[in-house]
Amino acid sequence: MKKIITRANERGSINHGWLKPAHYFSFGGWQNPEKVHFGALRVLNDDWIAGGGAFATHPHDNMEIVTIPFTGALKHKDSTGGEGVIQAGDVQIMSAGSGVLHSEANESATEAVTLFQIWVFPKEKNIVPRYDQRSFNVNEREGKWQVVVSPLEKDNALWINQDARFSMVNIKAGEKINYENAFAGNGVYLEVIKGTMEVDGIKFDNRDAVGIWETDSFEINILTDVELLAIEVPMHF
Repeated sequence: MKKIITRANERGSINHGWLKPAHYFSFGGWQNPEKVHFGALRVLNDDWIAGGGAFATHPHDNMEIVTIPFTGALKHKDSTGGEGVIQAGDVQIMSAGSGVLHSEANESATEAVTLFQIWVFPKEKNIVPRYDQRSFNVNEREGKWQVVVSPLEKDNALWINQDARFSMVNIKAGEKINYENAFAGNGVYLEVIKGTMEVDGIKFDNRDAVGIWETDSFEINILTDVELLAIEVPMHF
């Protein structure tokens, strides 16, 4: 098993006033040559967007973009005709493919939105752009992995143009849980949304993350009640 660790206080950040991001990988004005990507995982931004804050219409291409909100609500509109609002419990994915224009805005003028925005390099380039979102029952991730993004039909999740899988779990202190790869040879970027866990004898707290590869399974010890996100991606693509 190989590991790369990012502590919460090691993330990059540039305060834009209305937007306060924390970057796990090089992004925009924050660049770190030692943190560019983890396999096919290119971006993991932990964003805070002030009331009234908005990303103006801008382009993307050949990227799978997943948005997972935690508080507040985010409006979305894109050139494929996709439009909607996502909030806690929802997950949204956009396959930018051959090219798409989109905008995002905090639905509230006063309350902040917090979310993860995650970019994954695609398996096939220049596909027809597509957009999808779904509300997930968070109770179904109590004590077991709930798959929210996957190309596998059996997972009944949002489809992604990559051999990648996003899974979430809420689990109580004192328990253990295993992660088993869906795709042999993939790596897993494990993010502590909230709480404290231990992997391979190393402790991880709120917003810490660890990338794990060269193993297709590993055990997680739960030290306090936790919420976890596992992003499984190809290491070579």
